[in-house]
Amino acid sequence: MAYTYEELKRKTLAELREIATDVKHDAVQGYSQLNKDHLLPALCTALGVSMHEHHVIGSFDKPALKARMKKLKSERAVVLKSGDREKLRAVRRHLHALNHQIRAHIS
Repeated sequence: MAYTYEELKRKTLAELREIATDVKHDAVQGYSQLNKDHLLPALCTALGVSMHEHHVIGSFDKPALKARMKKLKSERAVVLKSGDREKLRAVRRHLHALNHQIRAHIS
């Protein structure tokens, strides 16, 4: 069965050792003595799985998001003074969404 790095990373040590029993490769020799940190790369080598975690970034422009957030914060201050609760909620939700986008792309 073909595995991805993420699938292997989520498995327990016992599950990884079970997979290693079927693999005949020098990298997994002595698999019963290896801990997960050492067995995972050995299995990836033996199975030909790329150990690089793929993150989809796409088009991410942090300075543009920060500028939009700054504009929204000034808009929030104006809305706070006017007392429009619905508009305030919309602005806060938009700020939250932009913050979430930034955090998602940084980690």
